[in-house]
Amino acid sequence: MGPASNRKPRKKKVVLELGGNAAVIVDEDTRGPYLEDAIGRILFGAFYQSGQSCIGVQRIIAHGGIYDELREKLVAATRRLKVGDPKEEETFIGPMISETEASRLQGWVDDAVKAGATLLCGGTRDGVMMQPTLLENVDTSLAISRKEAFGPVAVLSEFTDFDEAIRIVNDSVFGLQTGIFTRDLYKAQRAWDELEVGGVIIGDVPSWRVDHMPYGGVKDSGLGREGIRWAIEDMTETRLMVVRRSPILP
Repeated sequence: MGPASNRKPRKKKVVLELGGNAAVIVDEDTRGPYLEDAIGRILFGAFYQSGQSCIGVQRIIAHGGIYDELREKLVAATRRLKVGDPKEEETFIGPMISETEASRLQGWVDDAVKAGATLLCGGTRDGVMMQPTLLENVDTSLAISRKEAFGPVAVLSEFTDFDEAIRIVNDSVFGLQTGIFTRDLYKAQRAWDELEVGGVIIGDVPSWRVDHMPYGGVKDSGLGREGIRWAIEDMTETRLMVVRRSPILP
């Protein structure tokens, strides 16, 4: 056995992405074609991969000036989504990963409705097939609001002041990514300054990511960053050597 066998094991560096309950803010200036675009992106963000994404849209926070229109159009679009065999091209909502997970999520929806939430659409399942579901008036202390749903369910809420929307997003133990639909550059900058998340996506849902970006979260959403450059930095151990020149040397 060589000298290396006597070395003590070193602590292993890790990057942890621990999920979230990602939110999207839709501001009052998101109207007309901008609102139509936002609804399309929210529909995708909430229900792609049957909602089984750590950055899927779980909380939809919309300004009161556009809330009713957004709700009406989003509910109508959600009801049109085809649920079924994922091998069929027109299918948008496929099965959840297991019946245990589908049952767990169904229970969270049922608990919310029992506590006074309004079921806008969906809310039922058949085995592993969960209908795309939208809720509003959800008590923020309930699991469907505070924990990671990881399924085809999203919660709508209304705000009147942009600072209030930021507070709603930050009222979470998670902090992975947030999407902001606004045409106000100053609000976008304020969101960037004040949101407790690892990524702020302006003009799109939090579900957007590419492999080379510094992707990751704060709080209970984990530590460290994915992305080639950023992961290398996280896994690199920085070392320092200092050489002092002795004053007695010529």
